Amino acid sequence: MKRTLIALLLTILCLTPAMAEEPQAEIKFDKMSHNFGQFTEDNAVVSTTFTFTNVGDAPLVITQCVASCGCTIPTYSDKPIAPGKTGQIKVTYNGKGRVFGPFTKIVTVMTNAKTKMTRLSIKGEMVEKK
Repeated sequence: MKRTLIALLLTILCLTPAMAEEPQAEIKFDKMSHNFGQFTEDNAVVSTTFTFTNVGDAPLVITQCVASCGCTIPTYSDKPIAPGKTGQIKVTYNGKGRVFGPFTKIVTVMTNAKTKMTRLSIKGEMVEKK
């Protein structure tokens, strides 16, 4: 009885690591932040693109992108990104009707990757037209 129990326990311990290693997506961005610098109120809408690569073993899906403010709009594709392939998230800041001065906004990216949530940031300073 003891030998059977020990053999069963050893079998379970040997198989557990093999079962735990399933393919998983992983996202890697080319940059985590973007600085627009100074721009004037007559050019109050500015955009940047964050490029990412799926460095994992499974398809990557962006499930949601949430901006910290209604003045910031992220645009992305919800189609799966194959391992080794790239995708993009376009982030647009609309300063029309906003107070002049510096700003920092955060875009939270949620995925099916090993790292479920990633935060990207944009910043800049809108100044009065001279």
